[in-house]
Amino acid sequence: MKLSNIVLGLILALAVVVGAAIIGNAYKYKYRVNETIEVTGLGKKDFQADLIIWNADFQTNNFDLKAASQQLSDDKRKVEEYLISQGVKKEEIVFSAVSISKDFEYRYDNNGGSQRIFNGYSLLQSVEVKSKDLERIENVSREISNLISQGIELNSSLPSYYFSGLEDLKLELISQATENARKRAENIAKESNASLGELKQARLGIFQITGQYSNEEFTYGGVFNTTSKDKTANITAKLEFKIK
Repeated sequence: MKLSNIVLGLILALAVVVGAAIIGNAYKYKYRVNETIEVTGLGKKDFQADLIIWNADFQTNNFDLKAASQQLSDDKRKVEEYLISQGVKKEEIVFSAVSISKDFEYRYDNNGGSQRIFNGYSLLQSVEVKSKDLERIENVSREISNLISQGIELNSSLPSYYFSGLEDLKLELISQATENARKRAENIAKESNASLGELKQARLGIFQITGQYSNEEFTYGGVFNTTSKDKTANITAKLEFKIK
């Protein structure tokens, strides 16, 4: 009986020692795993668009399709001549295919009956101007009253602004954001009497382009402003380092 109690006691003591060792090693492992610094760096740059795209469309209506087609052709010639006279290069002008539709109107009699009446053909064509000369195209887009005064039914859109060096800009901002994040991590480590170890993980945020002086907010899928000539590009880099 006494021998059994001694063996049982030894087993319990051994179990306590082993359990303590396991728990201690678990805490040590957890501590080692958590010895990291995670920081977010920002890359940001103001820039100006170097490409402008302006779109407009013009249309004509006539009961005779051939006459409507001839009128639209004349209007196209006038539009092209006007643009070239304003300094727009011919290769910067692109006309779309002609869209043709039939117009109808509904007339109602005193008994509530309705009748669909053919109201002629409607022909529509679009023109797009793509240029590096932003100021010139901006002026052209504002002076379309000259064409309207010639009897052309022209509808103009606001110009859109783009940047041709977008890929190089992205690489520049990624480098800037990464460097900014590393400097932040080094500063934190220094103030904590530690030093940076190897990089464990790096993640990039979404590339965002907003208009300068605007109230645009970042979105999950990224903002890509085309309405402002002056823009701001942003990207973040999240880095995780081991510390020594």
